[in-house]
Amino acid sequence: MYLSLQKKEKKLAVIGLGYVGLPIALEFAKHFSVIGFDINQKRIDMMRNKKDPSNELESDAFDGCDISFTADLDELKQANFFIVAVPTPVDKYNVPDLTPLEKASETIGKVLKKGDYVVYESTTYPGCTEDDCLPILESISGLKLGDFKLGYSPERINPGDKVHTLSNVVKVVSGSDKEALDVIAQVYETVVKAGVHRASCIKVAEASKIVENTQRDLNIALMNELSIIFDKIGINTFEVLEAAGTKWNFLKFQPGLVGGHCIGVDPYYLTYKSSALGYESKVISASRFINDDMAKYVARKIITHVLRNSNEPKVLVKGLTFKENVSDIRNSKIVETVKELIAFNIKVDLEDPYAEAEEVLEEYGLQLSEKTNKKYDAVIITVPHKPYTELSQKDFEDITHPHALIADLKGIFKNKIPTRKYWSL
Repeated sequence: MYLSLQKKEKKLAVIGLGYVGLPIALEFAKHFSVIGFDINQKRIDMMRNKKDPSNELESDAFDGCDISFTADLDELKQANFFIVAVPTPVDKYNVPDLTPLEKASETIGKVLKKGDYVVYESTTYPGCTEDDCLPILESISGLKLGDFKLGYSPERINPGDKVHTLSNVVKVVSGSDKEALDVIAQVYETVVKAGVHRASCIKVAEASKIVENTQRDLNIALMNELSIIFDKIGINTFEVLEAAGTKWNFLKFQPGLVGGHCIGVDPYYLTYKSSALGYESKVISASRFINDDMAKYVARKIITHVLRNSNEPKVLVKGLTFKENVSDIRNSKIVETVKELIAFNIKVDLEDPYAEAEEVLEEYGLQLSEKTNKKYDAVIITVPHKPYTELSQKDFEDITHPHALIADLKGIFKNKIPTRKYWSL
């Protein structure tokens, strides 16, 4: 299989061309003949014109790539090595929604042939690839495992990170048997210069990914709980962490809103699987509760301040994306803060130099403000976007009343705005 891909006698396909799938597809397309498949025709049209719908890649990232973008199942039939990179969200009850994964498996099942390979990259709970996806592949294709090979290689794409990219971060790979593992490892070694780690089985590879993000969630939850405690004591959490961080083995996590499509979602896949096996997670569930409640905690701080100081309070929220310097607004937790403020009849203006107004309206029913030059009773800085880090004391004075609260969730302006009441997590 590997030599056939290398000689471009066979094709590799990536199913799902979001922030994970597109970079992988383009990287492989520098070495193999690639089919980029997505069900969204609008996104396909954009990529054909060298535009990344996720706004992560520049147009020159498409240069020199042997790739065709399509939503056509007939074209997908030409592929022999399939990589699945669709999202794995949770529903409103925080239960895993496997619909994208199941639909992708159905799609591949319709074109799967003897000798083909299917590798999943979507983050999910241990056992999902073999227990949930494999039966779909077999049922629709009429083939059995062994007629085709199965693998799992968790994605490690970090949106907005230009340092830890696909090629220089070790890739975990796994396969349904030794031959599958060897071929899958060879294929990924072509594009991952940092090398691969061969997991002993698919479940281990799945678990390794879920643990990465669960560990971060746990540590951030601890910081958030400490933030609540230190706020009651009357000391600044970031100053405490700065002091504690002078010890060599201190882990430098920070408090904050945990949104996005990984850390705020993935632990629920593990607690779901745990519950299905008869064990109710305690530590992981507690961490999720703390982190999920932080948006309302922030809202309560703002509400208390502005209602004490104004009959018609106005609040400016600077930053709607889930992290700095990216355009991704999926599962942005500040939205919960905004909706809580609105529920108290507080006027809220939203602005973000990276977010797309149309996408914000479609996803959350909220309008980005074109002008934000009013006098506000509170300003919430949610993420350290580059333009925000360059703001001065005068910038805040120009848009706020003297009694205003500057809620700096990431501690960017600690000790830099003495003329206004300052609060951070």
